[in-house]
Amino acid sequence: MPLRFAADVSTAKTDYGTVLLDQRSGEYWELNPTATLVVDTLMAGGDEEAAATAITEAFDVTAERARADVSALVEQLRAGGLAV
Repeated sequence: MPLRFAADVSTAKTDYGTVLLDQRSGEYWELNPTATLVVDTLMAGGDEEAAATAITEAFDVTAERARADVSALVEQLRAGGLAV
């Protein structure tokens, strides 16, 4: 399922990934390059499987681990109210 950030979440790319600002709480989240790749894939309309494939192509990780990591990241972003 494509991902989008909540209306009150700001993003900024950095040399080390992406920083998210939850304007409601003032909390910052820092995404490493792997998480940034996942988010970019999902925001572009890809599904979780496409994001896992992108990870396995870019990094030395198994498909099983990539799927688990993508699922965990999406769950954390949704649970934190950052993504819908």
